[in-house]
Amino acid sequence: QVHLVESGGGSVQAGDSLRLSCRTSGMNFKIARMNWYRQAPGKQRDLVASISADGSTNYTDSVKGRFTISRNNAWNTVFLQMNSLKLEDTADYYCQTTWKSRNFWGQGTQVTVSS
Repeated sequence: QVHLVESGGGSVQAGDSLRLSCRTSGMNFKIARMNWYRQAPGKQRDLVASISADGSTNYTDSVKGRFTISRNNAWNTVFLQMNSLKLEDTADYYCQTTWKSRNFWGQGTQVTVSS
């Protein structure tokens, strides 16, 4: 039973930072690609960042230079460091992975950015 649990969301002002965490269980974390998605109100869920088992990272253009995805294999945890937050970053953020050909999602953590 794969479980992904996000934490670290909150309400901040534009320009501030947050670090999201996604703690995992029930899978071999060290060989899994981990992803962060977000979904703003009224919009589709979009991929924000991903990190491969070997540490290779990818980001959507709108967060490049501001967000950093990382992983700690000893803790089975993936992080999303979000700096210089903008109003348009407001969304529910979800941790996601694929294990044994099935997609798994966390419950989401809410990020609200105000000016």
